[in-house]
Amino acid sequence: MIRNYFIIAIRNITRHLGFSAINIAGLTLGLTACILIGLFVWDEKQYDRFIPEQDQVFRMYDERSTPEGITKVTPTPPMFATTLKLDFPETEKTARILMTQLKVLFEAPGKQSYEENGVMTETSFFEIFPLKLKFGSYTKALDDASSIILSEGLAERFFGKQNPVGKTISMNKQPFMVKAVLADQRAKFHLKINYALPIAAAGIEPKRMESWNWQQFFTYIKLKKGTDVELVQKKFQDFVKAKIQPTTKDAGFTILPYFQPLNKIHLYSADFKMDIAIRGNILYVKGLSAIAIFILVIACFNFINLATAKSLQRAKEVGVRKSIGANRKQLLFQFTSETMLLTLLSMLVSIGIVLLVLPALNHFTNKEIQFNLLSNPLLLIVLLVAALIIGVLAGFYPALVLSGFKPISALKTSIASGNKPGRVDWLRHALVVVQFGLSALLIVSAMVVYLQVRYLHNKDLGFNKEEIMFFPMQGDRMFKEYEAFKNELQSASGVSSVSIGYGFPGDIFAGDEIVVPRNGQRETHGATHLMADYDYLKTLNLRLVAGRDFSKSISTDKDAAFIINETAVRELGFGDPQKAIGQRLLWHTWDAKDPDSMKDGRVIGVVKDFNYKSLYDKMEVAIIQIYPPAYWKVAVKLKTANLQSVINQIKQAWNKFSPEFPIQYKFMDENFQQMYLSEEKLLTLVWTFTAIAIFVGCLGLFGLATYAAQRRIKEIGIRKVLGASVNGLVFLLSKEFLRLVIIALLIASPIAWFFMNNWLQDFAYRINIRWWVFGAAALVAITIAMLTVSFQAIKAAIANPVKSLRSE
Repeated sequence: MIRNYFIIAIRNITRHLGFSAINIAGLTLGLTACILIGLFVWDEKQYDRFIPEQDQVFRMYDERSTPEGITKVTPTPPMFATTLKLDFPETEKTARILMTQLKVLFEAPGKQSYEENGVMTETSFFEIFPLKLKFGSYTKALDDASSIILSEGLAERFFGKQNPVGKTISMNKQPFMVKAVLADQRAKFHLKINYALPIAAAGIEPKRMESWNWQQFFTYIKLKKGTDVELVQKKFQDFVKAKIQPTTKDAGFTILPYFQPLNKIHLYSADFKMDIAIRGNILYVKGLSAIAIFILVIACFNFINLATAKSLQRAKEVGVRKSIGANRKQLLFQFTSETMLLTLLSMLVSIGIVLLVLPALNHFTNKEIQFNLLSNPLLLIVLLVAALIIGVLAGFYPALVLSGFKPISALKTSIASGNKPGRVDWLRHALVVVQFGLSALLIVSAMVVYLQVRYLHNKDLGFNKEEIMFFPMQGDRMFKEYEAFKNELQSASGVSSVSIGYGFPGDIFAGDEIVVPRNGQRETHGATHLMADYDYLKTLNLRLVAGRDFSKSISTDKDAAFIINETAVRELGFGDPQKAIGQRLLWHTWDAKDPDSMKDGRVIGVVKDFNYKSLYDKMEVAIIQIYPPAYWKVAVKLKTANLQSVINQIKQAWNKFSPEFPIQYKFMDENFQQMYLSEEKLLTLVWTFTAIAIFVGCLGLFGLATYAAQRRIKEIGIRKVLGASVNGLVFLLSKEFLRLVIIALLIASPIAWFFMNNWLQDFAYRINIRWWVFGAAALVAITIAMLTVSFQAIKAAIANPVKSLRSE
């Protein structure tokens, strides 16, 4: 019996190839999108799952509260770990790491390259996170300040496949002995570690490690089994409040520590500042998951609409079957089996497409997602079961309609009436509304993402980032003779200006305090400190709104002058830029030999606010000052006549001062481009899946228009004979679908506004969603729908009425 059902199902599929192709195409696209998104979401949720006793491991972070709001900051003071280990018996282990993404020159005999993603940490870090080793042992691997652990990839670049343990590799000309090699991590870890050094290699003074205010370390804690995490967190928060809040509260902010579960780090840290983890975004994961469900729902509704429309042409078949004794249960099984077969065929085609598309997805997302059904038969079973479930769900209602035809009325005509006279098919209309409502929601979302990404790239940042090449200084001579090096660069014919400092836009910055003496009291404020030289403003084309620039002719500018931004004028209470000129500021210098050293100076200028960070971040107080001990990076403003010639001249100047180090340079606009890479990729994904959703919805609309025209073929013929025009007939056949699309747009627009407005809240600088966005989305949706429907409507309207009226 079952074999007979499937034989008939195959015959019906091959007999109605056009109908079957539309259904298979729609389901295939829906399933393909779902599988690809499902693989991506699954991969995103695998981070740190391999760590033993992961539910006991946490990363610490601070919530910094100011009058402007709350900021989550990942670096913490070194005393957090010390206190938890000594004074909180619930603590099993703690680990601190210093991590830098700066590139460092590695050298071994005959080989050299710049490497990044290094950590300085304690042995306890690898006790909490037992990453697999290929060579060596963790025992005493980090006890010596000249020890180093390499990743497998880095070790192979310098030593090939041989065991490098016990060999020497130099880092910025300083020798280190290899003690162990990390194996390539197939499992996903939230940190990218290329090499590891002991914290002792940083040369931090013991007194500095006792600080409660120096937020530089990434701190991990492993609690003992059965510990009440919330209770320990509350106890530690109370301890920190008593220890450091009396000083920070007077400065206008408070700090409160929190424990972040290990399995939340990757996906739930998108809004954390100064984070080093490999970060995803749970909002994007949820958004893509919703899109996958949308597309699958559209595909299933598309199938239901087509199948119920097609059922009208199978009325005589149902009548014959019922006349010879078939009951409704048998017919339900017959028609459901056809749906399941179509779904299985769609799933098989989808699997093939996924295998072809997955390498491109991996390249696009920088992932290594696997889709091997032979090595993972459970995944194959899941896909097949999913196909059967989708087939049953999508096919049950059409089967119910087909099996419900009465034999007598079904045998009277080859095409049954889908409804009773005057009755509206509300379910089919509702399905069309949902399909195009979801499509409209995606269209609006895609347009908002596009407009925000364009805004991020085109917003006036308050400085000129174009044609600025910047690079870190290397070698003792370059640091000692930086002024001579700068003069050498400025003498190049293609160089407009040069600035040496620390804290260029798009690069790393220093956060520190600034003190405002007022009414016999000292007010402390948080600020970003930009260490500049005399050409900083000129090179970046910063605009002064009051006062003057630094000048070599004024001797006090080097040690007693500050330039601030407009936000600093407001936040420091100076009123307006003109009143800020001459105001006194104090700053604790970064003098390791004299921790009490204080710079006492005056504000000499105010620059217009400029976005030196990404547009995710609000404008902050910025203090620009001359401080040569912090100089380490060079920014060169280029002329655009002959770029390669200018770069060659810069390399020649570099080789005069630091021939032992290769130059490593970037362009400032590339750094800002990199900041919004995730938004660029999100835009590509949203456009892609929106196109798929629209295409699948149009397939269903095309099929419905085809069968609507067939069902009214005689009516059209009679109207043409009576003088109806082609335009009138096209409007007659199209107006029902147009009405449904408009209803879908009216429902989808406020929903789209709500979700996209929430997404935009992540940005400190963002667009406003204008009314025309919804108008444009409506125009796109209506145009696509009308083009789809009109094709069949015009075809029916221009047909010869004689052919449709000569037979009953």
